[in-house]
Amino acid sequence: MSRPEHLAIDGRQLVELRKMVSRGEGQHLEFKRKAAFPDKIVRELIAFANTDGGVLLVGVDDDGTIPGVKYPEEELLMVQKELAASCRPALAVETQVIRVNEKRYVLRLEARQSSKRPHFQVNKGEKISFVREKDQSIRASKEMIEVTRRLKTLKGMRFPYGEAEQKVIRFLADHEGISLGEFAKLTGLNRYAASRKLVRLVLANVLRITPTEKGDIFSRS
Repeated sequence: MSRPEHLAIDGRQLVELRKMVSRGEGQHLEFKRKAAFPDKIVRELIAFANTDGGVLLVGVDDDGTIPGVKYPEEELLMVQKELAASCRPALAVETQVIRVNEKRYVLRLEARQSSKRPHFQVNKGEKISFVREKDQSIRASKEMIEVTRRLKTLKGMRFPYGEAEQKVIRFLADHEGISLGEFAKLTGLNRYAASRKLVRLVLANVLRITPTEKGDIFSRS
């Protein structure tokens, strides 16, 4: 990467940056004003890598203004150190510095969907994973982690269509979704058995899993 002070202002690059920012944060885009909290940036990059990939822009406010940062190399160094220290397995991130005026820059970080997913953030021995849902990076449940892990190599899955499966399909004919706890109660299964059945139904593309801050919701695929 060229030293920031040697970068020329690229008009076309700025137009593309402004177009991207104008779309606002979403499934594949996140803004950060600074890298003052690199652990939060690593969380977002992990979520992108575990889902469909995405771009994080450092130097952009939530309201879409582009104040930039003064020292992009320092911002990048903080992120790289945190990635190396806390992300497992290691995550490759593509980086680019975009000059927005004589003294300010935007740092573009891209994490593509990873073949090594799920990635985890390790802090004091605790491993936490994240996934992206719309404009949020959400802590992944055990079920979401298992689905993410197994979807990488899944070729197709058969599943036994028994009483529990019939109950959830009938339930979802009248309801938009069901949680793990509701499914366990509906079927009389313990949470472990209920979890396994829901994961298999997601992998078989019968159900869709949607992460939320209050827990996963399973709906008809």
